[in-house]
Amino acid sequence: MTIFSFLTMIGGLAFFLFGMNIMSSNLEKVAGGKLEVVLQRLTSNLWKSLALGAAITIAIQSSSALTVMLVGLVNSGIMELGNTVGAIMGADIGTTLTAWILSLSGIQSDNIFMSLLKPANFSPIVALIGVGLIMEAKQQKKKDIGAILCGFAVLMFGMTLMSQAVEPLAESEQFTSMLTAFNNPLLGLLIGTVFTGIIQSSAASIGILQALSLTGTITYGAAIPLIMGLNIGTCMTALLSSIGVSTDAKRVAGIHIAIKVLGAIIAFIPFVLIRQFVDLPILSQTINPVAIAAIHSVYNIAMVLVLLPFNQLIVKLIKKIIRGKKGEEAEEKFRGLIIDERLYNSPNIVISQCKESTIEMAHLAYESFSTSLSAFEEYSEEKLDQINKCEKRLDILEDSLNSILIRLSARELTDEVNNEVNEILYCIREFERIGDYGVNMVNNAKSMVERKVVFSNKAYEEIAVLNSAVRQILQMTVDAFEHDDVALAAKVEPLEQVIDNLTETIKNRHIDRLRYGDCRGDTGIVLDDYVTFCSRVSDHCSNTAVTIIQTGNANRDAHKYLNRLKKGNDAEYQKNYADFEETFQLPEYTWKKKKKKAAAAAPAEPSPTKA
Repeated sequence: MTIFSFLTMIGGLAFFLFGMNIMSSNLEKVAGGKLEVVLQRLTSNLWKSLALGAAITIAIQSSSALTVMLVGLVNSGIMELGNTVGAIMGADIGTTLTAWILSLSGIQSDNIFMSLLKPANFSPIVALIGVGLIMEAKQQKKKDIGAILCGFAVLMFGMTLMSQAVEPLAESEQFTSMLTAFNNPLLGLLIGTVFTGIIQSSAASIGILQALSLTGTITYGAAIPLIMGLNIGTCMTALLSSIGVSTDAKRVAGIHIAIKVLGAIIAFIPFVLIRQFVDLPILSQTINPVAIAAIHSVYNIAMVLVLLPFNQLIVKLIKKIIRGKKGEEAEEKFRGLIIDERLYNSPNIVISQCKESTIEMAHLAYESFSTSLSAFEEYSEEKLDQINKCEKRLDILEDSLNSILIRLSARELTDEVNNEVNEILYCIREFERIGDYGVNMVNNAKSMVERKVVFSNKAYEEIAVLNSAVRQILQMTVDAFEHDDVALAAKVEPLEQVIDNLTETIKNRHIDRLRYGDCRGDTGIVLDDYVTFCSRVSDHCSNTAVTIIQTGNANRDAHKYLNRLKKGNDAEYQKNYADFEETFQLPEYTWKKKKKKAAAAAPAEPSPTKA
């Protein structure tokens, strides 16, 4: 083998790796981030997870890429560690398809149709179609498909170069003598592991092995340990991707390595014993690309079938080996949303997680303000602590969501995703402000307890009606946001107007009670703050509802919508308003002074006569 043949082989390997990278990265882009979403939602069941891991690996032609996805999902707290085992095992099955495609390079036939199955013959056509799509297509997705086709053509060109470069090796005595080293199974296992670890692609290692097999100098006995080793070496990508991530994300890489190493041990020990004590002629026979693909598939499928029943034991083993720092899990419960760097190329999953965290904010806002209202009925330090915890969590989530969404919005996004980003950015501010009013409200309740101040019975009766209305508008807003319910959101605005009327009436009645001496003067400021906070919270609910309506109806302008409602030109609004006004009515009564004056002015009733 001359220096030029060696350079050709290295160049072929470079083309192979480049083509594989272009093909797999663009396959992910065509999927539009949906792969991660599917992974997140459908990996709770082991068998679904297994099938899904295999399908995604076949789709993106990279088991390493799938493992990196899993590391990112677990690092972001999106996926549970235990749910990754099936997907990793499925990836081991899915990755075997590449070897079958590469095995077609060994086809030798005079039949034109059979010859067309050989990648070296049809890849120029694939490249031509791919270049045409890249140059002429208007849609980005078609350009990405073109890049996939070009990547495949470059990959197969690299495979052809490697095959041509190693042809002279068949007649090389030095190469033949070097292969005798592979007769040592342990050395073959180590070489396969190290080589694949360096190039970080089991598909490339298989491709090189298949290219070498075309020389007719590689035996079954030498190829089998190499195949086991390259399966271990492919873990290097996952290992590198686990640097600087959470403990559970590191454990994903650990599970990947454990499955590969355990599988190799289970297969390697019987192979060595059989080779030592049983005379199998096939082990000394030369192997071809199709046989390599078959052994690769059988080995990976058998490995999965043997280890699958012990999936939970593997997780427990890795948890014992890779231990988290003391208090790390407790800290993670109080951290904000974290999106792994790998996931920003998948806007759909980032938006999905941001929406879930914003829904959490919505429920926290409801809990905070609802609890603060009950604190006026029966104050306790536990309620104060509960509200403060809600506020702390709301602040953490708001900060993390703002930074994530602003970072995401800097990327090229579809109009749909842009609208969702804007909706969430607006709503997190509204929910955080509701939480602030919960803190203000409970502090007022605490102040009343410390000063031993109480509202009059009449004030409490009115507050009870207001509380019911505020709790309902909060619940409606949370439900509308959580379920993207535009119809429910449309009911928020009329209830907000009813609450405004209630707060105005309660303020006026309180002034009258102060005037007639029915209420103590030191409650005036507290009650004024109370109804003002309720009014402001209903305003934030209204803002959120309008945002939901605007996002759900892209052609609806928020200002025009509100103006039409205020002018009374919406029949549905008027009906909802009338229903809420009837539901939330303040009790009617006259003031004490007016009652006394009315009693004095009334004529005396005649005394009853005895029978």
